[in-house]
Amino acid sequence: MGRPVHVGPSGAGQLCKLANQTIVAVTIAAVAEATLLAEKGGADPAALRAALKGGFADSVILQQHGERMSEGNFVPGGPSKFQVKDLDNTLGEAESLGLQLPAAQAVRDRFAYFIDEMGGGDLDHAGLYLELKKRNNLT
Repeated sequence: MGRPVHVGPSGAGQLCKLANQTIVAVTIAAVAEATLLAEKGGADPAALRAALKGGFADSVILQQHGERMSEGNFVPGGPSKFQVKDLDNTLGEAESLGLQLPAAQAVRDRFAYFIDEMGGGDLDHAGLYLELKKRNNLT
C-alpha cells in the first residue's frame, strides 16, 4: 500500500486514499480507450504497451489492466462494484469542498452502468473496457 508519509491533519490520509482510487478509476478509463483505439486501428495491444513502457504514459494500470483488457481476463483483483463506492465517496467529499470533478463523475457513471446494466459488479475493474466496447456496439 505504500510507505508512511505524513500528508496533513486528521482526515488527510483518507483524502489521499480517495485521490488514489480516483486516479486508478480515471486511468483505467483512459487505458480502455487507448487500448480500443489501438486495436480498432490495427495495432497489437501488447506492442502498444511495450512501445509506451518507460514513457510518460506508462503505468502499472497500463501494463496490468491493459493486458487484462486485450486478453479479456476480467477475473476480479479489484471488483468494479468498489470503484463506484470509492468514486461516490470522492464526489461526496468534493461536493462538501465546493468542487466539481467532471472526469471522476463521468467515470463513476460508466462504472455504474457497467455494474447495474451489464452485471459487471463482480468483474475486475478493468472490465470497464467491456462497457466501452458496448458503447461502441462492439462485441
